[in-house]
Amino acid sequence: MKQKLVLIGNGMAGIRTIEEILKNDANRFDITVFGEEPHPNYNRIMLSSVLQGDSTVDDIVLNEYQWYEENNIELLVGDPVTNVDTERQIVKSKNGVERSYDKLIFATGSDAYMLPLPGADKEGVIAFRNIKDCETMIETSKRYKSAVVIGGGLLGLEAARGLLNLNMKVDVVHISNVLMERQLDEQGGKMLQEELEKQGMKFHLNKNTKKITGRKRVQGIEFNDGSSLETDLVVMAVGIKPNVALAQDAGLTTERAIVVDDYMHTSAPNVYAVGECAQHRGIAYGLVAPLYEQGKVLAANLCSDKGTLEHSYEGSVVYTKLKVSGVDVFSAGQFQDGKDTKAIRIHDEFENIYKKVVIRDNKIIGALLFGDTSDSTRLLSMIKNDEDISGMSKAALLPSESGEAKVSPVVAMADEDNICDCNGVTKGAICSAITEQGLTSVEEVKQCMTAGRSCGGCKPLIADLLSVTAGVDIGNTPEPMCSCTTLTHEEVVAEIRELGLTYPREVMNVLGWESDEGCSKCRPAINYYLKMVDPIKNEDDPTSRFINERAHANINHNGTFTVVPRMYGGVTNADQLRKIADVAEKYSVPLLKVTGGQRIDLFGVEKEDLPNVWSDLGMRSGSAYAKALRTVKTCVGESFCRFGTQDSIGLGIELEKKFEYINTPHKVKMAVSACPRNCAESGIKDFGVVGVDGGWELYVGGNGGVDLRGGDLFCKVKTKEEIIDTISAFMQYYRENARYLERTSHFVERVGLDHMKQVVLEDEAGRQGLIERMEVALSTGKDPWKEIVENEELQQEFKKKKVEVLS
Repeated sequence: MKQKLVLIGNGMAGIRTIEEILKNDANRFDITVFGEEPHPNYNRIMLSSVLQGDSTVDDIVLNEYQWYEENNIELLVGDPVTNVDTERQIVKSKNGVERSYDKLIFATGSDAYMLPLPGADKEGVIAFRNIKDCETMIETSKRYKSAVVIGGGLLGLEAARGLLNLNMKVDVVHISNVLMERQLDEQGGKMLQEELEKQGMKFHLNKNTKKITGRKRVQGIEFNDGSSLETDLVVMAVGIKPNVALAQDAGLTTERAIVVDDYMHTSAPNVYAVGECAQHRGIAYGLVAPLYEQGKVLAANLCSDKGTLEHSYEGSVVYTKLKVSGVDVFSAGQFQDGKDTKAIRIHDEFENIYKKVVIRDNKIIGALLFGDTSDSTRLLSMIKNDEDISGMSKAALLPSESGEAKVSPVVAMADEDNICDCNGVTKGAICSAITEQGLTSVEEVKQCMTAGRSCGGCKPLIADLLSVTAGVDIGNTPEPMCSCTTLTHEEVVAEIRELGLTYPREVMNVLGWESDEGCSKCRPAINYYLKMVDPIKNEDDPTSRFINERAHANINHNGTFTVVPRMYGGVTNADQLRKIADVAEKYSVPLLKVTGGQRIDLFGVEKEDLPNVWSDLGMRSGSAYAKALRTVKTCVGESFCRFGTQDSIGLGIELEKKFEYINTPHKVKMAVSACPRNCAESGIKDFGVVGVDGGWELYVGGNGGVDLRGGDLFCKVKTKEEIIDTISAFMQYYRENARYLERTSHFVERVGLDHMKQVVLEDEAGRQGLIERMEVALSTGKDPWKEIVENEELQQEFKKKKVEVLS
């Protein structure tokens, strides 16, 4: 008869423990999981990616609802446990659900620590800890302009980067004089600060916050030194506090967290704790790798046939390897200087690289790497193994700086060394899987071994292992399109061309998809590729588009939609403004906002009102939802500006009207500035045009998102016609050769700027062919406004209460 196992907490540490239990003995327990949040298990590390717009909530889910069902796990979301009776061995939830247990695991995690400041209870004062906090910041950015982040640690800086991406002015307040002082020394913190200041953050160091001001909503903060800042939002990211209230009520021994022994056992019989809520040998860990190590030990003990606790956890070496706003950072062990330590330092101001290895008694006790973390795996192994470095030269400690050709660190790693520290997956285990199961991609390794599933920092090492073990050149071997197939994007496109396939389900059937319906990754991609390959013959499949694209409006977190009428080049008139005002009044639109794309967005439109709203507006869709041209931002140009040298508005409108309904692999943004002052921010757009004396400069591959990238100067031409033709050829080559959801910035880096110049500028016949194929594709473009107003099937979908991502 199975024992009953109850897990309190549906977070990363608790569910990892369950995964390890299932791996050891899938039939030992009947498992019930209680979760406070209304979501399946998700990757909290990646919340910053959601905030910054690089991922959706669905993208960061680690275990979907189907996983719980397949493993016969009872999952109760949005229903936290409120009472634990350790004598009767029963737990009770907020919704009145009772479950008895033979074994109970506390994995209640931590709560964000909120400074007890006067005014901290005001509207607009939040933490950055969960999905709801992300949603609050995103919604706030639509109505307000400025934010203050209190806390210059990792979490605070991630929040600040995300708020910058949401077009907010961001000030970061930190009590220390060094950013991320737990991961960086003074020099590293200074370099990080300089880099982030270039990105737009403003820092206030050595500051103690006195109070938060405002009436009902926050309006500012005051410091102990008498200075102050005005703000519309305060995000506290000053640390976490283990969630121990339930454990205390249950009578468990707690200090800072729930006290556990080397077997993760608490003071109560049959009750265990893992993760941020557990305190082991006086330490409560807040990093993923130690929490997963705890889960592995606990799972092994719970599944032991000997009936004894034989596997022990003895603590972890604390280290971090991460990317902060595009900057690679690694630190491990005791990286601060001490009286009895010596250090090797390298500071390359040209490359913005800083490296430091701290040594005591001929052993490396700590390391810090900034800008280049290629030596991190080897240094961490040396720290963990207490390796004696007597007689080793500096070149041997930091070989990437020796001037010799770089060799992947995986070559020197032992089989027992971890490739993925987050998930505890060793080099030997991955090599065996690659050899025995014929794995050929990082995604396949991820699915098979769970390596790379958490922070993703080990993916380059996995790629190197594939190269070393199986001779797979990941740089030239794209990932499979999704888990439904082993085919790459390029292979799918080739098969569509060769076999003359015409609609998504035909592609999936003919090419042997594992799932008859496909998934949210492959169906939109296939639909795009079909239309790109033959725009005349192949029809668009609306059921393979996301809800935003089917509704021609952006869905909001509360199920309402944002309608974005097109304003060519950011230019409008009294008639359009009057229509927008009338619609806003007629349909009680709660928010009108002028956006960074120089348009007016109508937020909060009900789904069933969308057809009538578009009909009453009588304006074309701004495609704010589409994998297509979104906007062409312009400055006023020579017509009004005394610095303008060109007609930026005229060219911007012409570009927007020409390319407005052409589908592309990802969203495309353009900008036209009339002079090098660049008021339209042309330098960070997919296609940026800058007026200069006697002509125009074209910049390509810019990105203003989290992977901030300045556009590359592509060419200088004399006429508007040359600009339009060049963009047309470039965009068509991008359409035909980029992978679905690959931005132009990534595409340019992958194929190379010189290659693009050769294709678009130097090969005249090839250039003309691209322009001609673009014209064919443009001729098939449809006005979304007509589809919204005239498509009866689409209007029926608007009447459904349930919103589905894919039908």
